Amino acid sequence: QLVESGGGLVQAGGSLRLSCVASGRPFSDYGVGWFRQAPGKEREFVAAISRAGTKRDYKESVKGRSTISRENVKDTAYLEIKRLKPEDTAVYFCAAQHTVTGAVITTDSGYTYWGQGTQVIVSS
Repeated sequence: QLVESGGGLVQAGGSLRLSCVASGRPFSDYGVGWFRQAPGKEREFVAAISRAGTKRDYKESVKGRSTISRENVKDTAYLEIKRLKPEDTAVYFCAAQHTVTGAVITTDSGYTYWGQGTQVIVSS
C-alpha cells in the first residue's frame, strides 16, 4: 500500500514536499516513481528513483527545481518541487515496482503499485 501526502494549495513560486509512505513489503526492493495528472490530461511521468536511491530521472520541465529522494528505513519516498508554476497543478501519484537491478522506471506501465494521489494546486 502506498499513501501520499503533502499536497495542497500554494502560490506560484512556492514549494512543496510530497511524501509517499509504503507498507506491506520491503520498501528497499522497490523502485519508486512520481507521476501527475492534470484535469483533462493524461497521467505523466515526473520523477523516479532506484531502489537504493543511487539513480534518479526527471521530467524535463521539472528538472533543476525538483528532487526525488527516499528513506528506506522509514519506508518513505519524497518529491520536492520548488518554484512551483500553475502548470504544476495536478494530482500527484507515487508508484512502486519490485526491481532486482538498480533500474529507474519512467513509464507508468512499468509500475504495479499505486497510491491514491494527493492534489497540488498552484495559484498564479
